[in-house]
Amino acid sequence: MKQRIYLALWTIVIPIIAWLAYFGISLGLEGALFPTLLALLLVGSVLAAVHHAEVVAHRVGEPFGTFLLALAITIIEVALIVSLMLTDGGVGTAALARDTVLAAVMLILTGIVGICLLVGGARYKEQTFSLQGVSAALVTLTAILVFTLILPNFTTSRPGPEYSPVQLGFIAIICLILYIAFILFQSIGHRAFFLPPDADGNEDVYAELPNKKETTGSALLLLLCLGIVVLLAKALAPDIERNVAKAGAPKSLVGVIIAAVVLLPEGLAAYRAARKNRIQTSLNLALGSALASIGLTLPAVAAVSIITEMRITLGIDIKAMVLLVLAQFTIMLSLATGRTNILQGIVLLMIFLVYIFTIIVP
Repeated sequence: MKQRIYLALWTIVIPIIAWLAYFGISLGLEGALFPTLLALLLVGSVLAAVHHAEVVAHRVGEPFGTFLLALAITIIEVALIVSLMLTDGGVGTAALARDTVLAAVMLILTGIVGICLLVGGARYKEQTFSLQGVSAALVTLTAILVFTLILPNFTTSRPGPEYSPVQLGFIAIICLILYIAFILFQSIGHRAFFLPPDADGNEDVYAELPNKKETTGSALLLLLCLGIVVLLAKALAPDIERNVAKAGAPKSLVGVIIAAVVLLPEGLAAYRAARKNRIQTSLNLALGSALASIGLTLPAVAAVSIITEMRITLGIDIKAMVLLVLAQFTIMLSLATGRTNILQGIVLLMIFLVYIFTIIVP
C-alpha cells in the first residue's frame, strides 16, 4: 500500500514560533526559562528541517535526494559549530569541530547502530543486510577518519595536533572527493547494494511522490528552518558553554551536545527501521550520517578556518584514539557476515557508555 507524504502541521508551526521567539530576544522578552524555550525550538526546527529535506529529496530522487539530505544536516552542524567557535573569537574553541565530529561518529557507530542491533536482535533474533553496501561505507569512513582525526597527530608542519593551512585545505578536498565518490557509488554505480532485501514489500520504498505544491512548500519551509537554526544556534551558544562550564564538565561535552541534536532525526529514523526488521535501512541511515558528518562538515569548517585564519585542532588524544579504533574494529567485525544479533548491539552500546563516561570523568 502506498504511503502519502504530507506537510505535517508541526513542521510548519514550530519554525514560525521559533522565528517569533528569536525576534523576542531583541524586544527584551528574555526570562529565566527563555533559553530553555529557545533550545526546545532549536531541536524542533532541526527535526522540521530534516522532515522537509526528506520530502524534497523523495521528489527529486537519487543521487540528488541523498546529497540534499546530507547537505541539510551538514548546514545545521556547521552552523552550530561555527556559531560556538565565533562566540569568543575562537579562543578555547579550536578543538570544537574535532570534538563534535568525533562525538557524532562515536554516537553513530556505537550508540545508534548499537541500539538498532539490540532492538532488532531482541525482536527478530537475527537480521540480514547487504554486505557489499555496508563494507563500502565502512571503507570510506575509515579512510576519512584517519585523515582527519589521527593523521594530524603525526604531521610536523605545525606543532601539536594541527594541520597547516595548506595541509588542511588538501585534506578537506580529499575528504570531499571520498564522500562524493561514495554518493555516486551508492546512488548510481551500485544502488542495489544499498536496497533492503525485501524492497518489493517495503511500502516506504514505494511511497507516493509528493506533488509540486507539497514539494515547493517543503523547499521554502526548509530554507525557513535552516535560517532559524543558524540564528538560534548563535543566540544559544553562550548559554551552552556557560552551562557546561557551570556543571564542571569538560568542553568536549559541548561537542557531544551538538552531535546529539544534529543526529536526533536520523537516529529516530534508524531506530524505527530496526523495529520494523529493516536493518539495511537503519545501517544506510547511520553510516550515511557518519560519512556526511565528517566528510562534509570538516571540509566546510576547514574552509571557514582558512578564510577567517582561525586555527582548529583536529588530532584526537590517545584515549579517544583507542576508543575510536576499538569502535571501528568492533563494528567491522559485527557487520562482517551480513547478519546481526543482540550481542553485537550490547557490545557496541557498552563502548559508547565508556566513551561518554570518560568524557565526564576523564
